[in-house]
Parts: sequence; structure tokens; C-alpha cells
Amino acid sequence: MNKPKPSLTINPADVMSRLPKQFFATLVQNVNREISAGHDVINLGQGNPDRPTPDHIVQAAKEAVSNPLYHKYSPFTGHSFLKEAVAQRYLEDYGVTLDPEKEVAILFGGKTGLVQISQILLNPGDLCLVPDPGYPDYWSGVALAGAEMSFLPLREENNFLPDYEAVAAEDKRRAKLMFLNYPNNPTSATAPLSFYEDTVNFAAENNIVVASDFAYGAIGFDGHRPVSFLEAPGAKEVGIEYYTLSKTYNMAGWRVAFALGNERIISLINQLQDHIYVSLFGAVQEAAKVALTSSQQNVADLVAVYESRRNALFGALDEIGWKARKPGGSFFAWLPVPQGYDSAGFSQLLLEQAKVAVAPGVGFGKHGEGFVRVGLLSSEDRLREAAHRIGRLSLF
Repeated sequence: MNKPKPSLTINPADVMSRLPKQFFATLVQNVNREISAGHDVINLGQGNPDRPTPDHIVQAAKEAVSNPLYHKYSPFTGHSFLKEAVAQRYLEDYGVTLDPEKEVAILFGGKTGLVQISQILLNPGDLCLVPDPGYPDYWSGVALAGAEMSFLPLREENNFLPDYEAVAAEDKRRAKLMFLNYPNNPTSATAPLSFYEDTVNFAAENNIVVASDFAYGAIGFDGHRPVSFLEAPGAKEVGIEYYTLSKTYNMAGWRVAFALGNERIISLINQLQDHIYVSLFGAVQEAAKVALTSSQQNVADLVAVYESRRNALFGALDEIGWKARKPGGSFFAWLPVPQGYDSAGFSQLLLEQAKVAVAPGVGFGKHGEGFVRVGLLSSEDRLREAAHRIGRLSLF
């Protein structure tokens, strides 16, 4: 006689129901369906760098893998040589002085750090100020902490910068944390030093910690280097900045990033990570050090590639009558949808009729409606071809 197999009822914790829906999962499914049907889809909806990690960084990793030292657990807070390397890079690039041991934390990718900061600083019911449109994983961290969000609208008429004077008095009173991101995903806007100076004053007056997401910090166009939040006087007193190797060195799969700035917050990040991780594989840390301390010509070359792609795309957009603001940084373009469409419907139309995938702006927040995000992550020829396909729909 066969006995019935034992079974359990799996009841997830309440926190799982608070997690926001992954809006772009549907986009990926739709793109894959078109590809499976044999269509040549030009996928401009992704944010994954399309070029390989530079050879000298890969070679450094290969050599480091053979080092028995790295076959053991790494120090919990990471190797000092890597923290010293990022401090050196910030001094050379931005004129910012960092104490490697007290003001630098090594992270398992920028996404991890951006989610952790809410868990570190927010209690259930606390308030976080979040840019809208913005990177959806800011929402994820707030949800995991059981906190609440109030959105900072990023409007074109204000150069996609938040207006601190428009923040409600109650929100200023309740908020404990605020996210910023320049060069911005998705709008591709950049921020001047004066904005960060205003940010420091706003944060200090209202006792709000600033989390500056500087993921695209190396990618600025037309001869302009993006400004770091930490360049503003007093920035380290009110917050931290996140920097990742994913975009600067095409190391997205390596998962190396840093939190930089306020000593107390850095110590809290390290405290939490002591309970979760045993730092990055030492060979990856060695390769990351080489990326940061060797010649930065590969970074300049990469930025030139993105700028050339931007110019190719916008030249083709002009030909079809699609008018938009040129990106100042990042590897995205933020394009207005034509009259009579919303961002989701327009994106679906482009996929079905032009076989071009773009990311609908509403996926980044309510104030992203009316725009689509296009990645500069295909060749110039493919970017031009995408524009020409769209042009044949006679929408502009």
C-alpha cells in the first residue's frame, strides 16, 4: 500500500506581498515572444552594457584566481587594497578625499546597496523621498523595510531635477531618507554642483539622509564630466554615494560596487553585511583594483562610443521628425511619445509593428508617463535602423 507523500503548505512572510511588481518582466516576455516567432527585434529597452570587460581587467582576474590567498574567506569588509583604490579614483576624478577604512564599504553590486540602505535606516511607517521617474529597486528596499514613499516629481521644465520647495511640510518632517540619481536613469539628465549644494542644505535642515546613486558617474557627454554629490561641501555629513564598476568598466556581471561617504552610515552598512556576506571573491577584488588604478583610457573610449551612438540615434530621429532632448549623460535617451498614445501602448505598437523594443516610461513611475526610455546599447547601424523602422509608421 502506497503511503501518501507528505506535503507542506508554504505561506510566505508578509514582506513578500509588499514587494512591487516587476513591471519589465512583461516587456521581456513580449520581446522574447517576438524573437521566438522569428522576428528581428532591435532591443533598446534593456540596461545591460553590450561591450565586454576590458582585456587587462579580465587578465588580472585570471591571474588572481591562481592565488591561494583568494581561495580562503576574504576579510568581511573587503580587502584594504580595493578600498584604497576607489578612494584614489575619487580623489583623481572628483577631488574628493575619502578615508578608505571608514568612508568606503564594498558592496555586492549597486542594486544590493540601494536595497540595503532602506533596511538599515527605515523602520515600518517611516517615510522615504523617491524620484519619480526613478530606478524601481529604490521602491523594493523601501517595501522590504515596511516603510512608505513620497515621490519627488522629475519634470522636463525643471531639467528633471526635484523641486525641494514643492516638498510638503509633512513629508519634510517625516522623511528619514532620500534617493537621488544623476546622471539619471531613465531621463538621462545630469545635475550641476549647485543642485547638490541645495541638496546638502535641504537634507541638513530636515534631518534627511541622502543616498546618491552615481551608477553612471563616468558617462557624461559634450566634454562634461558628471558631478559627484560628494563634491558638494558638507555632503559627507548628510549622506553617502553609490558607485559601481558595472557601467564604467562594463563589469555588470562581476557585481562590484561601493558605498562612499558618511562614516556612521558606512559602519552600519558593514554591520549588516557582516551578517549576510563574507565579502567578494578576492580575485574579483584584485581585478576591480586593477580597473580603478590602471590607465583610464578605456573609460574615455567607452564614453566616446556612447556619445557617437547618441549622435547617430538623434541624427536618425531628426530625419523622422521625432524631436527630443539629447542626453547629457548615462547610456539612455528619454523620448516623448507622440500625441494620442500612452507610454505602454506606444511601446507595444513599436514592438509589434516596427520590431523595436523600448521601455515605457510609466514603468519608472507616474511621472514617467508620456516618455519611453531607449538604451544606447546597440551599434550605430542598429540604432539608425530602429529609427528608420519607426519612421515608416508615420507617427511624427
